[in-house]
Amino acid sequence: MCLTKTAIRAAVPLPKPEAFGRYLFVGPHPDDIEIGAGATAAKLAEAGKSVTFLICTDGRFGDGASGGMTGVALAALRKQEAIASAAALGVHDVRFLNLCDGGGYTAEQLERGIAETVAAVRPDLVFAPDPDSKSESHADHLAVGAAVRKIVCFAPYGSLMRARYGTASAPVKGVAYYMTARPNRFVKTGGRLKQQFNAIFGCHKSQYPQNAPEADALRLYLKLRSLQYGLRTFSRGAEGFRVFGQTHMHCLPEAGEL
Repeated sequence: MCLTKTAIRAAVPLPKPEAFGRYLFVGPHPDDIEIGAGATAAKLAEAGKSVTFLICTDGRFGDGASGGMTGVALAALRKQEAIASAAALGVHDVRFLNLCDGGGYTAEQLERGIAETVAAVRPDLVFAPDPDSKSESHADHLAVGAAVRKIVCFAPYGSLMRARYGTASAPVKGVAYYMTARPNRFVKTGGRLKQQFNAIFGCHKSQYPQNAPEADALRLYLKLRSLQYGLRTFSRGAEGFRVFGQTHMHCLPEAGEL
């Protein structure tokens, strides 16, 4: 097995997240991209890359700090927070599927919405939550990760995309899973933690009120995660992703151990 994995690394290297020009970040809820990959999105946008955010659900049940606001009103507020948060990271193309938070949609609706966006944006690399995280229990996170995994594999094949989703193909080169416990690629993001915090805690105020224990805990976690991955990359800070190219996803089962 070790020889096989060494051969895969040599013959089919894992994609480097910063090596592309067009990116699509897919988030289950309005704040997930910022938490899982906000500093990386900011770095890519600052470098002049094309960066698009796709928010799949409306977040109507994420009412932890909304003062009792629920339903349509909270969903409208969270959309505005998502737009402001993306702008704080330098991202100005934010799209929404407007599916009901908490799994109130079918797998077909979710896949079709993501597929249509992939066909329109034509990204080289798609970011999404890791659907194989052992601790992940949120239905939306798991559903979005699984849907993206399927679509990035189908995306380059025009006849398949037309038959399955009624869309055109897209030149997707790979996928990068955030919120993963098994990163295999890292992006140095030193100096962007403050920008990431502003996007999360300064913009998503319906979720993270100032000085709330949940916000303080998340802030500490993100600091420690950035430090940990920074030490691994000999940098001030970094984010980690589980990245696969098209060949890894198709026929190299050992790639899952890289």
